[in-house]
Amino acid sequence: MRVLGFDPGTATTGYGVVEGKGTRLTHIAHGIIATPPGQPFATRLRTIFEESQALIARYEPDAVAVEKLYFSRNVTTGITVAQARGVIALACELAGKPIGEFSPLEVKNAVVGYGKATKQQVQDMVKILLNLEDRPRPDDAADAIALAICQIHAGRLGALHDR
Repeated sequence: MRVLGFDPGTATTGYGVVEGKGTRLTHIAHGIIATPPGQPFATRLRTIFEESQALIARYEPDAVAVEKLYFSRNVTTGITVAQARGVIALACELAGKPIGEFSPLEVKNAVVGYGKATKQQVQDMVKILLNLEDRPRPDDAADAIALAICQIHAGRLGALHDR
């Protein structure tokens, strides 16, 4: 199963591609979709949408994993992240790719085995699980890789939904 993970954001959206065969995980690619701060918001969303479409076409994933939206402190930031998630979901829908949605707790449990793991612990486990020389950078891409690993471990496919 090949999974494309996205850690959505309007300034920086991380992505990571991981392939899972049995218990073996293979790193395929990772990076970010960056949008300049001076761009109009709609232009930034269009960039995220078009780049998401291009990544889906390039890596041909069996499924896509995105972080479940949660509001911790800043509702305004949550709303903009929700809009980035929306254009990613649309790109997936148009490509016929199922989406798995995971909370940070689910990702930490899947990757580290502990729901209160730190970001650094998750990155260290991603490095170990994928046999990488260094922790993946930047953080947004590392988070996207962890989401892809979570999707592979969960093995569940389906439509984006709220629980």
